[in-house]
Amino acid sequence: MADDNVVAVHDAEIKRLQKDMDKLVEDMEAIKESLHSISITLAEAKGGWHMFIVLGTLGAAVGAACGWVVEQFLPK
Repeated sequence: MADDNVVAVHDAEIKRLQKDMDKLVEDMEAIKESLHSISITLAEAKGGWHMFIVLGTLGAAVGAACGWVVEQFLPK
């Protein structure tokens, strides 16, 4: 009789542990999806920053060229 009680307790405990493990697996999958989304967002932002730097550099070069033209060709 005592063995049946112990088996029932162990069975209930195993079921609870299995439910906990299933929940952990679901949570890990959700975290993986979130990390993938964050990774994509960061990759897009990195590309945006590169474009911003290129446009800023080009703007500075055009501004410097305009200043040089004004300095060279306008009467003093």
